Amino acid sequence: MSLFRLDASILPPTSASRALGDIVETEWLATHTDQTVVRRDLSAEPIPATAWAAAVTGRNLPEADRTAEQREALALATRLADELIDADALLLTIPLYNYGVSQHAKTWFDLAYTDPRIDPQGTALRGKPAVLVTVLGGNYDAGTPKEGWDHSTAWLRRVLEDVWGLDLRVVQRSFTLVGVNPALDQFSEVAADIKSAAEDAAREGGRAIAEAASATV
Repeated sequence: MSLFRLDASILPPTSASRALGDIVETEWLATHTDQTVVRRDLSAEPIPATAWAAAVTGRNLPEADRTAEQREALALATRLADELIDADALLLTIPLYNYGVSQHAKTWFDLAYTDPRIDPQGTALRGKPAVLVTVLGGNYDAGTPKEGWDHSTAWLRRVLEDVWGLDLRVVQRSFTLVGVNPALDQFSEVAADIKSAAEDAAREGGRAIAEAASATV
């Protein structure tokens, strides 16, 4: 039994999303002590920005007519899809960057999505247990000055739940820049409560996907 873990933070040593992901992973390993965690770190090994176009154009050509770049892109797309399909559960840690989806995560999704097994008609990921960890430097909740500025979380939920059909749990932590940006110091107590609640949610999420994966064996 294996867990696939994707990390998209560009700052691994100080990453709040990776820290929450570690909690989820710890809970998974507490149940599946001798099992594998397959990792893809999009900061250490970003997906080439040109790979998506090469895969899209190459897939519509006979093998003999494909360029070397198209063959490489299609092979990488297959590997990305295999990592998702072969895993018993998924853990995706993807922060909000500049009010939108991380470019590393979007490039990864676009390329993987070219594989017909996980395109809109594909069923290979339907019902697979997954945790999405997402973090936000500020707070974009209803009633805040920047309500509606988070253009990442809703998109991620749409493609992971509705397109891929994952059995998704979302762990979110906002105000991660409190303690980093002095302008947010007034929110220290609120941020501490949010952090604690997110850590509890990460533990619950890790246990939930471990139980769900075990139930399918």
